[in-house]
Amino acid sequence: MQPAASAPSLAPVMPPVMIGGEIPRIDVADFLAGKPGAAEIAAAQLRFAFENVGFYYLAGHGVPQSLIDATYAEAARFHAQPMEAKLAVKVDEHNIGYMPIARKPPPNAAAQGKKPSQNEAYFLRRERSASDPDVLSNRRFHAMNKWPTESDLPGFRENTLRYLSTLEALCKRLVKLYALALDLPETYFDACFADPHMILRMSRYPLIDGSDESIASLVPHTDSGFMTLLPPNKVQGLSILLPDGRWMDAPGVEDAFVVNGGDILHRWTNERFLSTPHRVRNVSGQIRYAIPFFCDPNHDTMIECLPSCESAARPAKYPPIKFGDYALWFAAQRYEHMAKVQTPTETDIAPGARALERWS
Repeated sequence: MQPAASAPSLAPVMPPVMIGGEIPRIDVADFLAGKPGAAEIAAAQLRFAFENVGFYYLAGHGVPQSLIDATYAEAARFHAQPMEAKLAVKVDEHNIGYMPIARKPPPNAAAQGKKPSQNEAYFLRRERSASDPDVLSNRRFHAMNKWPTESDLPGFRENTLRYLSTLEALCKRLVKLYALALDLPETYFDACFADPHMILRMSRYPLIDGSDESIASLVPHTDSGFMTLLPPNKVQGLSILLPDGRWMDAPGVEDAFVVNGGDILHRWTNERFLSTPHRVRNVSGQIRYAIPFFCDPNHDTMIECLPSCESAARPAKYPPIKFGDYALWFAAQRYEHMAKVQTPTETDIAPGARALERWS
């Protein structure tokens, strides 16, 4: 990682809008358009969001609503298939493919005394060909996607890949704001996200009994990585654990993604930026679909304390680790089908684990 060069100084800028009185709304339209000074304003707002909440609403992102709507429709179309068709692309050791509702809770849910999360999901990663060297070497998390047949779901692959590429391009631009927010040159993270890990999770949440607190659509958790983007959803269900210990139902905001950071961002920033627990409880009275997009650094990126986040008074709290090793460990904690894979043995590999202990 390059040393920290001089970066523009960010003046404190409070976000003009706080959604629900708690979560900042950050409009990046001027930044994406290249308007002078817009990057510094958005970065200051982003810094406020991550030092105080760990979530923000992303407006002015430029992703067409028609593309978002089409991707929700594709998620519903995938999950409407017969079970045998979905099991034909069952999830594998690369966490690619279809995952049914779990039979037993994974370690993180069991530690909270929770039943298995009540959702089924279909995972996609970067599109790869059979001749890709990483595919040929069976490198973890670099396998080919498992697609339904074109005859079963015509247009599904094309439409979904369009969403993946659009979100990847957006995230590659947004990381410049993260660098500025951390008092680093805006290009600091560019090399780390030249070929980022990315995951699209198409989830289907059946209804749950709202009176049974042991059942959740998605148990309280922190995310593993750097950036998670959730597009506007007409069916609510996401709740965020605020710093004061209150659960807040995240309001739906038209045209704004809900964005959060995960444990890698928390670790990389020496806990300066928050990795905030959240959950899903679908008590809406209807089926809920979600299409979160996860964007993380390149597989071999070394995650070590950023130079702007370490000082004599605040020494680095975690040893360096490659992102790919961390991702493997995290998957083994969250998914039943990954629980038996060989993972790193570092005792305190996940900063989010301690956060969960505080409120589970």
